[in-house]
Amino acid sequence: MAAAGDSGRLLCVTGASGFIGSWLVRCLLDRGYTVHATVKNLQDEGETKHLQAMGGADTRLRLFQMDLVDPASVRPAIQGAHGVFHLASPMILQAEDPEKELLEPAVKGTLNVLRAAKDCGVGRVVLMSSQAAMVPNPNWPAGKVIDDDSWADVELLKKLQIWYSVSKTLAERAAWDFAEKEGLQIAVLNPGMVLGPMLTPSVNTSLRLLLQILGGQSITVSCCVANLQNMNIYICSHGTKYLKSANYPGERLDLDDIYMGCVDVRDVAHSLIMLYENPSAQGRHLCIESVERLVDLANKIADLYPEHPVQR
Repeated sequence: MAAAGDSGRLLCVTGASGFIGSWLVRCLLDRGYTVHATVKNLQDEGETKHLQAMGGADTRLRLFQMDLVDPASVRPAIQGAHGVFHLASPMILQAEDPEKELLEPAVKGTLNVLRAAKDCGVGRVVLMSSQAAMVPNPNWPAGKVIDDDSWADVELLKKLQIWYSVSKTLAERAAWDFAEKEGLQIAVLNPGMVLGPMLTPSVNTSLRLLLQILGGQSITVSCCVANLQNMNIYICSHGTKYLKSANYPGERLDLDDIYMGCVDVRDVAHSLIMLYENPSAQGRHLCIESVERLVDLANKIADLYPEHPVQR
């Protein structure tokens, strides 16, 4: 993105230390914005050091420690901001108590951020949702391309115990309800599986799949469930076959049946900024570069890295 943002305009980014959040902060700083960035723990250099090393961070970046479920913790980072990018959401794949660990913080945290934005007079909020809030949708018309009107079937997701997807769907619905009732201007981005170069010191969930492929791990139902509960990998027939296969978690799937909607992390960051900078951008925005078969990805990785034991 060549154009610069309004010089010095203050924006808030929640979840700034994550894979996508870090790229968003970097792009905003590159465009001249001043950024309030939230992290879970200011004492954890794994969350803060790479952000503080970015160009412009010394004068235009301030870090805040935020607890999503504590309204008093949410407000300071948002105070004075012209816009808010809400990315923070719990990402726990093996939750012992999904309601407490995932659903409550995702929904309550989103509402706390929106309420603080409303109270602080923020002009626009851009919410990071997910393709996981759009699929699986067994009731979607056969043959129709999935678009922004599709919502994930929460009851199906609960049967599959894909709690992360449940949390993203419920949080986005709560956001739209709040925005409509309170007159808050929001826009939502729904990316697929986000891939690309890392700025963070730790590997995120999406990229962990690539490491498993590089390591020669076969793709089983249990592998998909353990590492891709956000349903950015989905099985044909909008989850119907997946539901059947989920009864056999060790079963090896035919990779021809597994598809991924992929997008580059830098495109996601730029898309978020475009949603903020263009007031006419309303509603939900599915953000996917292409839908690929997992087998094609595995074959491409095998060609690029022949020294690794990739299973074709």
